[in-house]
Amino acid sequence: MAGAKDKPGRNCPRCPRLVAFRKEWRNKEPSWFNAPVPSFGPVNAKLLIIGLAPGLQGANRTGRPFTGDYAGVLLYETLLHYKFARGQYCAHPDDGLTLTDCRITNAVRCVPPANKPTPTEIATCRAFLKETIDEMKNLRVLLALGRIAHESALDALNEKKSKAPFRHGGRYTLGKLTLFCSYHCSRLNTNTGVLTPDMFAQVFHDIREYLAH
Repeated sequence: MAGAKDKPGRNCPRCPRLVAFRKEWRNKEPSWFNAPVPSFGPVNAKLLIIGLAPGLQGANRTGRPFTGDYAGVLLYETLLHYKFARGQYCAHPDDGLTLTDCRITNAVRCVPPANKPTPTEIATCRAFLKETIDEMKNLRVLLALGRIAHESALDALNEKKSKAPFRHGGRYTLGKLTLFCSYHCSRLNTNTGVLTPDMFAQVFHDIREYLAH
C-alpha cells in the first residue's frame, strides 16, 4: 500500500467499494478521467477549499475539482468575482482557468456511489487531505464546503469537533490556521434555498477581508 506522501495514484487500492465503482465507470465511459482527482491550484496558496468528493459527471469525468457539474458553476463564478481565479470557467479542464492564491481539494479523492462516501472511506482518504494541508507552507485559511469536509478537516488538524461545530458562516481559529464554513454549493442546496448565491458570496467576502488584514 502506498504511503500518503505518494498521493493516491490512478489505481489507488485503499477503498474496495470505490475501486469497484471506478472500474465500473472506466468500462462504461473509458474516455472519462475515472481516477482519484488531484488538488487544483498553487501549493503556495493562502486559501484551501475542501469539498466532499468528485461528482460522477463532474470531476470524475473531467479530472479537475468542481469542473463539469452544477456546483462548479457557482464556485468558480464566485472565485472569479473575488479574484481568487483568473480566466473564464468553461466547465472543462483545458479552459485556461487558473487559481490565484487559492487551491481546491476534496475530503475523498474518488467518486463514491450516490455521492455518499462511507465513514471508513472518509477516514482512509484523510491521510491525503492532511498531506495537502501540510505541504501548503503559506496556508492561512481553510474553507470547508459542507459538514463532512468540515469534520474531516478538523480530524486532519487533530482538533476536537466540539471546539468548532459546523454552521454556515462559521469561523474558527485553529492554531495558525482559520477555518471558515459554508454549506456545500450543490444543486440540491441551491435549488432548495439552503444556500443562496449571496450567502455563498458573503463567505468569500469575509475570507478576502480576513486575508487583507
